[in-house]
Amino acid sequence: MGLPKSRLHDIYENEVKPALIKERGLENPMQVPRLKMVKVNIGVGEAKDNAKALEGTVKTLTVIAGQKPVVTRAKKSISNFKLREGQPVGVTVTLRGELMWHFLDKLMSITLPRVRDFQGVSVKGFDGRGNYNLGLRDQLIFPEIIFDEVEVIKGMQVTITTTADDDALAADLLYRLGMPFRDYKVTKEVA
Repeated sequence: MGLPKSRLHDIYENEVKPALIKERGLENPMQVPRLKMVKVNIGVGEAKDNAKALEGTVKTLTVIAGQKPVVTRAKKSISNFKLREGQPVGVTVTLRGELMWHFLDKLMSITLPRVRDFQGVSVKGFDGRGNYNLGLRDQLIFPEIIFDEVEVIKGMQVTITTTADDDALAADLLYRLGMPFRDYKVTKEVA
């Protein structure tokens, strides 16, 4: 038995998908862009000296994402950073399916509005292939994080992967799903 269907997934199926088909003139329903996955990464540079920092970050990301993350390790040695190949340098989690929809719903409707002086996210985070990257300064903006239990405040990167061919279509999809873009208008081009 899996997770119940997310509110955001319902919005995509019942509102966003038909609107994109109609307004973009897509003949085939398979042309409609959809979300493939969401990756959340946290870099833990001090993990090479302090194993407890890595444990705390794994615990934090597990609570935020609802899934146990994987520890990422250095691919090669870099003497200037006193880093050896194979040392832990971060944690990452890949979300798919309903867990992805629940995480994005929480991110767009609860977490981002909690940021102090929030005025929207930049539309310039697209990579040219329809994927969106968003950097967050700290993990304390998530409602499930208890302030007193966090030892180190870490930033994180959220990457939203879509099946869209270009940035304009991906931006349109995310905007219709509720991503609070700053100064975004539904057009064929991304600013």
